[in-house]
Amino acid sequence: MTNRFNEVMTVTELARETGVTARAIRFYESKGLLHPQRAGTTRIYTHRERGRLQLILRGKRLGFSLTDIGDYLNLYDADPTQQDQIMLLLAKVDARIKELESQKIDLEASLTELSAVKDQALLALKNNTKRVANG
Repeated sequence: MTNRFNEVMTVTELARETGVTARAIRFYESKGLLHPQRAGTTRIYTHRERGRLQLILRGKRLGFSLTDIGDYLNLYDADPTQQDQIMLLLAKVDARIKELESQKIDLEASLTELSAVKDQALLALKNNTKRVANG
């Protein structure tokens, strides 16, 4: 089997092509995010499933939950105009941006505080070294 646009591929081929494990692909299937066809006991993945997997991986990389990703994928199937999907995407992206902006503020505060602690520790070390040398 090959991985051309309108041909099918096995879970192993899909895993190799997308850089994830076959186990991860089966996990996404168990969560209802992928729906491969079957040829006996073999899972057969189409170009559509490959696209869905790429959306799943992108969503995960951007920090979306599997539930959010599932909601998005389900709308894709239900709405041929993709209007609802786009609206949901915008809402989820806005929420994720706000979440990341908040985390950024927290990270910047932590970095500032850690730098101050480091400076204090280096100063204490320097002062202790001077005391020992003068001691």
